[in-house]
Amino acid sequence: MIWTNRIEVNPEVLLGKPVIRGTRIPVELILRKLSEGAAVTDLLDAYPRLTEADIKAAFAYAADSLAHETIVLQPALS
Repeated sequence: MIWTNRIEVNPEVLLGKPVIRGTRIPVELILRKLSEGAAVTDLLDAYPRLTEADIKAAFAYAADSLAHETIVLQPALS
């Protein structure tokens, strides 16, 4: 899934948070609702401009973001 067609980051929209293109629906909201147990159909009903492809793009965006993340572990303080 190429998420760049469906997700945009624009400093003029929601302070630059990633959103579904052409909306103010943040990717974070979609992922959070699904992680809390909402069904895809629940989201589609609550946000009529949202599509299943948008939800898949949100997952692809999150996966790509995590794939490029660097985690630096610090030794435990004694």
